[in-house]
Amino acid sequence: MASEPRSWTEATESRVTAGGFAEWGLRHAKRAWSALEYSSAYLALIASIKVLVVIFALSLPVTLAPLIGALVTFAVYANDRLVDLSDDAVSRPQRAAFVWRYQRVLYVTAAMAYGIGVALSALGGPLAFGLTLLPGVVWLSYAIEWIRVGAVGFERLKEVPFVSSMLVAIAWSVPVVLLPMAFANAALTPRSGLLFSYFVLTTLVSTEIANVRDVESDRASGVRTVPTVLGVERTRTVLYGIATLTLAVLSYGAYSGYLTVPIAVILSAGVWTLVAAVSLLGHVGDRQGLTIGAECSPIPVFVLFVAASLL
Repeated sequence: MASEPRSWTEATESRVTAGGFAEWGLRHAKRAWSALEYSSAYLALIASIKVLVVIFALSLPVTLAPLIGALVTFAVYANDRLVDLSDDAVSRPQRAAFVWRYQRVLYVTAAMAYGIGVALSALGGPLAFGLTLLPGVVWLSYAIEWIRVGAVGFERLKEVPFVSSMLVAIAWSVPVVLLPMAFANAALTPRSGLLFSYFVLTTLVSTEIANVRDVESDRASGVRTVPTVLGVERTRTVLYGIATLTLAVLSYGAYSGYLTVPIAVILSAGVWTLVAAVSLLGHVGDRQGLTIGAECSPIPVFVLFVAASLL
């Protein structure tokens, strides 16, 4: 026997309740993502994924390296947000408001993350310890106004076009590749050298995509970056060139036998993700979304490595 149909009121209340729950969930999901984005926690996750990609590509054992990479990345970028608070108030007011509101929490958590990361790195030996300190040391020379770059008028390395982006790319790529190797006592090989080149080039592209996002505010404040010097169109051409060079590096690795063809193909997924982001520069208004998409380019690589390992 069929159940008695619900009244119109009951059905409506059910839909309202379901709709209200969905709205509540969406609102809290947006708040959670904002916290991850503004605090730089999502960058910590991406850093750990990069280290895991190296572990897969070099067939290394899983160690503390991904966790250390995440902790140090969070610490460095959280402090960078705190240092740039006044500049971000103009260019990124929502992030600046979040950082201002939670600056004490960020100070404490960043200090704890760095301390824990450095302490854990000691378990991997002197090399792992030194590699863990490297990003923090480079960040000090990069962001703090205590180094004057020659007589060119730049107060921070962060303000020197292209040099700043290359410095970021190298400073992060060195520990990404070498830290898991140090924990595993693995020797340097041509494959590890190719992986280092891969991460330097892809990080360089994603960094310049982020600079395109800030091109208007950088011009207004007199900060010289590649996009402010060359313009968005020429910057896009340069980034296409770097992406092509990255694919050439992978092709060389596969041709020479230093990389297996499957590994080269999987790594190329990250490059094609960046190419997609570059192609949209100057054509879409959501530059922040493009920046995050570029920063997340290691994710499809990691997913493909996991899928391949399960086959």
